[in-house]
Amino acid sequence: MTSSHPLGYVTHLWRYPVKSLAGEQLERVEVDAAGVAGDRRAALFLRSASQARSGKTYRGKEHELLHTVARAGRAIELARERGAELEYRDDAGPYFDDAACSLIFDRWLREAERLVGYALDPLRYRPNAFARAAADFDLAEGALVGRTLAIGSARFRVTAPIGRCVTTTYDIETGASDPAVLRAVAQHRDNVMGVYCAIARPGTLQAGDAILITRDDPPAPSPA
Repeated sequence: MTSSHPLGYVTHLWRYPVKSLAGEQLERVEVDAAGVAGDRRAALFLRSASQARSGKTYRGKEHELLHTVARAGRAIELARERGAELEYRDDAGPYFDDAACSLIFDRWLREAERLVGYALDPLRYRPNAFARAAADFDLAEGALVGRTLAIGSARFRVTAPIGRCVTTTYDIETGASDPAVLRAVAQHRDNVMGVYCAIARPGTLQAGDAILITRDDPPAPSPA
């Protein structure tokens, strides 16, 4: 059974072909058991023996300009300027920090904007889906954990609120950092912005789709 009253409506969809680099906005996306098609299927890995995280992915928190570039070659140049050698891999993804998809409602982002005093681009938080909340939507992230959401023909099991890091302080165009962004979320929102979702049923979603709570979907498949 699916609720008839939407929590909200999808307004933007993104995928991030290379982990930690710039995203692509899409009007329509296919979702399979591994997440949004083409999302984080490639990543950059540290290969400098002198680096503490050698062999691990190079993350946005390690360079404030990573999210401003889309090409892996340019990201490798930026890292080299700081003494880090990277290797590009696209053969074993997807490369997720936690779950396959992420979702943010504008109501949550507006709370952070009131705290910092200016508009925040949702891309600071790198969601796959950004949604306009229904007028009566008043749920915090934690209230959605364990629920299954119907969006288009796909189903998403909400697994956890998303804890945030220093990457969210970086302006998406310039890389300039404003620590107040993370401080506001940490002090007033329990360091949470958005929710992680596992895939309960593959399908298609597009901008304009309603987001509904459903109660009759099977559990999300276990990772292979």
